[in-house]
Amino acid sequence: MRVEVGLMTHPFQENPVWPGIEGIAEAARKVEDQGFDGILVPEAGGHDPFLPVLIAIEHTNRVTIRTGIAVAFPRSPLVMAQLAWDMQRFSGGRFELGLGTQVKGQNERRYATPWTAPPGPRLRDYVLCLKAMFKTFQDGGAPTEFKGEHYTFSLMPEFFNPGSIEHPRIPIHVAAVNKYMSRMAGELCDGIFPHPICTPKYMRDVVIPAIESGAKKAGRSPSELAMLISPMIVTGKDKEEVERMKPFLKQRLGFYASTRAYHGPLETHSYLDLGKQLFQLSMEGKWQEMVALVSDEMLGEFAVIATHDELGAKIKERWGDIATTIHLDMPVELREDEAAVRRFVDALS
Repeated sequence: MRVEVGLMTHPFQENPVWPGIEGIAEAARKVEDQGFDGILVPEAGGHDPFLPVLIAIEHTNRVTIRTGIAVAFPRSPLVMAQLAWDMQRFSGGRFELGLGTQVKGQNERRYATPWTAPPGPRLRDYVLCLKAMFKTFQDGGAPTEFKGEHYTFSLMPEFFNPGSIEHPRIPIHVAAVNKYMSRMAGELCDGIFPHPICTPKYMRDVVIPAIESGAKKAGRSPSELAMLISPMIVTGKDKEEVERMKPFLKQRLGFYASTRAYHGPLETHSYLDLGKQLFQLSMEGKWQEMVALVSDEMLGEFAVIATHDELGAKIKERWGDIATTIHLDMPVELREDEAAVRRFVDALS
């Protein structure tokens, strides 16, 4: 099992950390030195992922580096393809493109991007268009044309073609919660990045069967798809610290559970009515009231709860038969405990 870590901590933590542009090089080198297999750079905390990716590539030699995720629709397919192509060229084949759609409200109100169609079919077109562009970049000459319902690509003058590279196959991983995206991943993509709210039970009952359906349509094996799992965790040096950290994860879980697009996993675990309550509270801006509705029992269904020394074994027990890669959203306290980090990596490797 591969193990990767992000360059920033999740904002729903006691001391969320973003190293800043000036700190990315050191943070990336440290991750590589600690033995991790990969680095994930999110589009979160108000930061675009591609500049940190570029810096991380420059200051590492071994690890893979992936956007996790880059929001697709605010960037045209060509903008995304050019960025990915340059990252792959510069990294010597270590770049992976993680894509996601975000939800309608975030696209329209935060990104100022029109929401022109349901996200699943639109992202399917987007991925196919990207692949046509990548082939055009590598082959040169007339473009590999693509005409879909949502995107069209038919022009690439020689002057604007970035040219062939040594590693032209850029892995594409898509974020998914529900059946459509999971089927599409199985059909078209190299990996799937299930939302952290997806539990092992939801994966087995809903996501994996959908992946198998998509893979069958494409005539390939589901095992060709990387399963990139980012488990929600509550951790600390000891049991007392674990208990102190629980409210931070309850805030995060409550935020996720209030999003209607993520209600599939809640329904699987009989929390759909609670999700509807949380959605209403979110519309009213009652964030603290939302935390109070997330019980310890619910937290245990959706998160791994463990001390630093227990964390690797518990993640492996919960996810070992599903994940090909574990992405650890590592809190500050664990990041600073070098010995615990190495034990964690060793436990999962």
